[in-house]
Amino acid sequence: MATIKDIALSAGVSPATVSRILNNDNTLNVSPETRQKVLDIAHSLKYKKKTRTSNKSAFTLGIVQWFSPQQEIEDNYYLLIRQGIEDFCMQNCIHVIRTYKADVNYMDSLKNVDALICIGKFSEKEIHHFCEMTPSIIFLDMPIDDMTVSTITLDFEHAVQTGLDYLTSLGHTRIGFLGGKEYLADSHLFPDMRKILFIKYCQKHNLIYQPYVFEESFTIESGYHMMNKILEQDLLPTAILASSDPIAIGALHALNDKGLRVPKDISLMGFDDTSLSAFTAPPLTTIHAPAYDMGNFGANIVFHILKSQPPTALKVKLPCQLIERQSCRKL
Repeated sequence: MATIKDIALSAGVSPATVSRILNNDNTLNVSPETRQKVLDIAHSLKYKKKTRTSNKSAFTLGIVQWFSPQQEIEDNYYLLIRQGIEDFCMQNCIHVIRTYKADVNYMDSLKNVDALICIGKFSEKEIHHFCEMTPSIIFLDMPIDDMTVSTITLDFEHAVQTGLDYLTSLGHTRIGFLGGKEYLADSHLFPDMRKILFIKYCQKHNLIYQPYVFEESFTIESGYHMMNKILEQDLLPTAILASSDPIAIGALHALNDKGLRVPKDISLMGFDDTSLSAFTAPPLTTIHAPAYDMGNFGANIVFHILKSQPPTALKVKLPCQLIERQSCRKL
């Protein structure tokens, strides 16, 4: 059986430091990286404490990311969610096993987890399989009708209304929409609520939108391509709502290439408030999506679920906020 001395030898720290880390001593002055290293080694050596000296239960949390690592880098929305989770786990001495659906046999690494956080969009079959692995589970960024499963999603209804209220208050009545398509593992198209709510709002307020709605993928390249399609129209919209900042940045490049100026010729609004959106030219007006908070709250909730096993699942919607910069103007 592994001992504290074994862990200390592998980690290159003193046995006293190992003991204090394993007992969640928050007064210990040690870097988060060293703390996580000790926890990882303890887990790999299957260390078991002989007595409990902490009121916190150390456990292993699995994180399933539906994006590939490369996609996560290109669109940091899901990266921020994961960082929110991992920061909470590091602060609370929770061991993390991170996996991507793109990994070979990714399910195998999750066999012994105590709790599970699933980030992104999953098929019914995948959801059922995850829920069989552990009852301590939460899904982030995907609404699930099953009232026994906890979820955290964004309040798209309020977000889209806020964005379009802002554009119409500036006098815009011809508004385009650039979105992305997301497919589940079973090849079913996952509907984008932003598009559905956009169309509903435009119909209710008698806005002109039909020629200006396009969907491809959530990438800069798709934003560029879709914006060029809109620019082929005889009558252009006066404003564009993009369902992600990368799409909006691609649209901005397309407009620049055609010699059109934002916001003088066309107003442009993004969604997510990624770090790049404040550094475009002009800085991008966008809708802030609290991705990091979603991950941090998700880890906190699943920690609570594991400890208390509440009979009621949580269905949380996080509000989004309009970030007004310089890419929209009043007509």
